[in-house]
Amino acid sequence: AGPGSYTVGTMSERFDCHYCRDPLQGKKYVQKEGRHCCVKCFEKFCANTCTECKKPIGADSKELHFKNRYWHDNCFRCFKCYTSLVNEPFMLRENNKVWCSNCTATEDAPRCKGCFKPIIAGDQNVEYKKMVWHKDCFTCSQCKQVIGSGSFFPKGDEFYCVSCHEHKFAKTCAKCKNPITSGGLTYQEQPWHSECFICSNCKKQLGGKRFTAVEDQFYCVECYKECVAKKCAGCKNPITAGFGRGTSVVNYEDESWHDYCFKCTKCARALANKRFVCHNGKIYCADCPKRL
Repeated sequence: AGPGSYTVGTMSERFDCHYCRDPLQGKKYVQKEGRHCCVKCFEKFCANTCTECKKPIGADSKELHFKNRYWHDNCFRCFKCYTSLVNEPFMLRENNKVWCSNCTATEDAPRCKGCFKPIIAGDQNVEYKKMVWHKDCFTCSQCKQVIGSGSFFPKGDEFYCVSCHEHKFAKTCAKCKNPITSGGLTYQEQPWHSECFICSNCKKQLGGKRFTAVEDQFYCVECYKECVAKKCAGCKNPITAGFGRGTSVVNYEDESWHDYCFKCTKCARALANKRFVCHNGKIYCADCPKRL
């Protein structure tokens, strides 16, 4: 801002006002663009209009101007905080309003999505998908605790801390009933932690391995053979349908056989699905007992 383009003084010569023709000798006058006029006519015909208050800037007022705009010195104040901007840095913004540098920085600062107040330089903040929060305004939608710069899970327009997301959205393990936050597996449409889906005997994890389910228990191949599977009355090895070459089992009274082990003790004829005779605890075809 700077002074206007006119001079004010007391007339010592015989001049008349350019507008009203009143004599100016011995009176206060204004000279502008080569013309002499009285103070009243200056204000009426020549004075600049204050950009802020819209009133004429009289000869007795201090005038400031910037880019063809004029202000009374006491009108040259920050539009936001009303601080005088005479000899201070300022910015001319929309509607010809002048702002101090502090208010300009605050106005142009991004707004916190939580409290809607500006985030100014030096404030700790959190940014996500072109949105920004003060660090302390970025809170869990469920428990309202500050997430800050910690881990979180977005769900639409809401954000959840790890704990609340686990309890609200994570699948629950069929065994331990706790949330499954990563990994895991599915068996019979039920989710399990990998560390919960284990052999009931040796406790090894069964994910991606062959196993057998017996009621509510799971067994790896080795433990099933050793601890659970029935022993063949013929070869004395475990009967593990699906693990070996035998897929069928023959049961008689309290004993079981692989289908290929159920054969005549004398002639070794296969007897699965055929007539047989039990004599002295041994199995025979229908013909061999006659030869004993």
